[in-house]
Amino acid sequence: MEGIPDHLDYGLTILFIGFNPSLRSGATRHHYANPRNNFWRILYSSGLTPRLYDASEDGELLKLGYGFTNIVARPTRGIEDITREEYTEGREILHAKLSEYRPQVACFVGKGVYSQFSRNPRVDWGFRQESIIEGVHEFVAPSSSGLVRMKMDEIVDIYRQLSQFTAKDIC
Repeated sequence: MEGIPDHLDYGLTILFIGFNPSLRSGATRHHYANPRNNFWRILYSSGLTPRLYDASEDGELLKLGYGFTNIVARPTRGIEDITREEYTEGREILHAKLSEYRPQVACFVGKGVYSQFSRNPRVDWGFRQESIIEGVHEFVAPSSSGLVRMKMDEIVDIYRQLSQFTAKDIC
């Protein structure tokens, strides 16, 4: 199964970066399409979107200044199916994408995603003090997977920091 298309553009407010597409996302060709994934509910509940979007509308979020990509393009059943070589290649590709498109914020959807990109195993939630790509703010958010054991309110509160940052920056 081939990867799903990125939604990238210049001037993005936030580029959401996942591990890799689920099999459901690969089949539908839309980001965060697994019905057990809470991504779209988190965006709405945190104030990042004005309404609840569906995965089939992922391309519409470009109008809000939000883009999507993954550190690994190949859809898999789980992250345990991603090879070391895919992470190495994905890290280089992601670095190139961030360097070219320079979104205001690179939001890593999961500590593991940021750890793979930065090669830093110790990561806290929220904005990083120093960025790998100069001029791009890096934000580490919880995974939106239904397998995450954090309470939804805690997850939404972390994403709300992004909403507050972008609202403050827009004013």
